[in-house]
Amino acid sequence: MNARQQLPMEAPLRYEPGFEQLEEGEAETGRQLVETLLSISEKVCHDEGHAFRSVHAKSHGLLVGELQVLPGLPAVLAQGLFAEPRSYPLVMRLSTVPGDLLDDKVSTPRGMAIKLVGVEGPRVEGTEGDVTQDFVLVNGPVFTAPSAHRFLESLKLLAATTDRAPGLKKLLSSALRGLEAIVEKAGGESAVLKALGGQAATHILGETFYSQVPLLHGPYMAKLSVVPVSPELTALTDAPVDLHGRPDGLRDAVVEHFAVAGGTWDLRVQLCTSLQAMPIEDPSVRWDEDRSPFLTVARIVAPPQPAWTEERSQAIDDGMAFNPWHALAAHRPIGSIMRVRRLAYAMAAQFRARHNAATLKEPQTLDWRAWA
Repeated sequence: MNARQQLPMEAPLRYEPGFEQLEEGEAETGRQLVETLLSISEKVCHDEGHAFRSVHAKSHGLLVGELQVLPGLPAVLAQGLFAEPRSYPLVMRLSTVPGDLLDDKVSTPRGMAIKLVGVEGPRVEGTEGDVTQDFVLVNGPVFTAPSAHRFLESLKLLAATTDRAPGLKKLLSSALRGLEAIVEKAGGESAVLKALGGQAATHILGETFYSQVPLLHGPYMAKLSVVPVSPELTALTDAPVDLHGRPDGLRDAVVEHFAVAGGTWDLRVQLCTSLQAMPIEDPSVRWDEDRSPFLTVARIVAPPQPAWTEERSQAIDDGMAFNPWHALAAHRPIGSIMRVRRLAYAMAAQFRARHNAATLKEPQTLDWRAWA
């Protein structure tokens, strides 16, 4: 079924600046967010002798491939980088949430960060001259907090656990996975339980990833998802991963897969048709897919390749920053969560560059076939 046949019954809303509402104390929330994330980075850097990301520190797959924009998209979808059918080389980083490097038995939500290269057009302020577009996604449809202030509160709790009791974290994670399984059998799902360690220990390549927070889609507003579609990936959805005696079991599984097979994902867009049903300032609300389904606008293809090497880690983990504010103006992030995170992304990149004596610079070109 093509995207034209799937368009939402309701017309998508056009963005207006008044739709975004500053939270009370938002600037102070942003300041404390930067301070909290910096404390995580400093603890981990002290222990490891190396600076890692404040969140999503541990990578499990470092892939290269290309994004192929579909032809024949209707006008409401053919926006920004999706305006015409063409291909962009990309880097994909698969990770898990914590800022410290934990045994994979501490099972937390998974992340997918994508950097497209060669993207031309009017850009978000501060990124003039760049030709990249980043998307940062997590394997759950909703954000764990309804506001920037509540996000800060949860992050402070996470920061307090950094570098403490890794053995206890494994035991707690096992218990939380069992509790989350009970919740899901009853037809529910708990983002909080998953964030604390209750994420099912399944294959990361079978996951569907979501932006969770909204961004512009040309004159409209949208959320994104990236969905595995090739048989070799869909076969891994909910597939268990053996983590016994394998502290890097997720990475091992990704490397083993891409040693013999590739993968294909669809990138999909969900357009906002109602601010009441699909708020942009409360990302803890799931947008109704019956009113506005996710529609495929592009395909991501990654060939067989060495999916994680020390050389790739140095080039991508240390040498690249994935930031949704690295963006075309047509895909600018919106909402309080993303406004307060903007300074945090910049701080984290500067911290890593300074402590690792690395140069973080947005790539102008990417020959992904030379990496594959």
